[in-house]
Amino acid sequence: MKKKRFGDLNGKAVEEVVLESSDAAVSILNYGCVTRDWRVDGSHGTLPVILGFDSLAAYVHHARGHGAIVGRVANRTANACFKLEGRTYTLTANDGPGLKHHLHGGLEGLGRRIWEMEVDTAAGTVQLRYRSPDGEEGYPGTVDFSVMYRLEGPKLICELTGLPDRPTPINLAHHNYFNLGGDGTIRDHVLWIDAEEYTPVDDELIPLGNFAPVEGTHFDFRKARSINDSDPKRLGLDHNYILRSDRDQGKHVVFSSCPRTGLELQVWTDQPGIQVFNASEMVIEAAGLEGRRYGRFAGICFEAQHFPDSLHNPQWPSIIRTPENPYFQRLEVEIARG
Repeated sequence: MKKKRFGDLNGKAVEEVVLESSDAAVSILNYGCVTRDWRVDGSHGTLPVILGFDSLAAYVHHARGHGAIVGRVANRTANACFKLEGRTYTLTANDGPGLKHHLHGGLEGLGRRIWEMEVDTAAGTVQLRYRSPDGEEGYPGTVDFSVMYRLEGPKLICELTGLPDRPTPINLAHHNYFNLGGDGTIRDHVLWIDAEEYTPVDDELIPLGNFAPVEGTHFDFRKARSINDSDPKRLGLDHNYILRSDRDQGKHVVFSSCPRTGLELQVWTDQPGIQVFNASEMVIEAAGLEGRRYGRFAGICFEAQHFPDSLHNPQWPSIIRTPENPYFQRLEVEIARG
């Protein structure tokens, strides 16, 4: 593994490293810890199975979290504020009507920062580090973040840590858009999710504070079915699924497959929830990998994380981390021919 220059941003080098195995090749940037490209052999040759870009300018000006580690707090925080230890903190507002809510860590967040990157060829790992200073995007405390990527055969392993110097919220998510067909839409993808409940939201995608059964909705993937079959009205998905707290974490919680290529995806996580987003309204102006165009339903995200707007729902698992109780997440994603 060797670093190569991908571009320059604000006088700093943006570098890329490619992890390779006999089953896949995954390109990692030190800009936002972005997974830029992921290649797998399918029935029609080697395919890109995520949405990415060939230029840094496309990431800076057009990407919507494509392949990035987003945070400090992923997903939405209502009204871009929260209370902690008797004090109200105001966050960068960058989402919703009038841009009144906070999404994925703010305007820059972690997904648009340049991280330090180290390559360990012997271990086959890429390690990225970033120190988020006190007050960044409105969050209290300094946090030392690290992200480790390793490719084992067809499986990409990602470990995320955050060590704060004082109590502060942390909730990271990996924001890949998957397309197992290599191109086109993901509406023919078959999907299975091991979850019986989800968190309903209002018209601004802010959780209502309760759980609801997936049964009888187009969110129900307890039995594998295609997105076409589940959602003929093209309503789309941008919802958090509740994973069972007593589940066997050695078993995957998401399965997806594409009938065009025969490729299958599985996700393992230690997080309590997973946001599923299938980009039903997303249209990207910039060309993607090899000139591909990314329109509506071009990809699907499986964002393992704590629940959205957890800071306003104290009955849910806490995202407050301290020096004694730092942040950790382990995510595994496998893509291979079935």
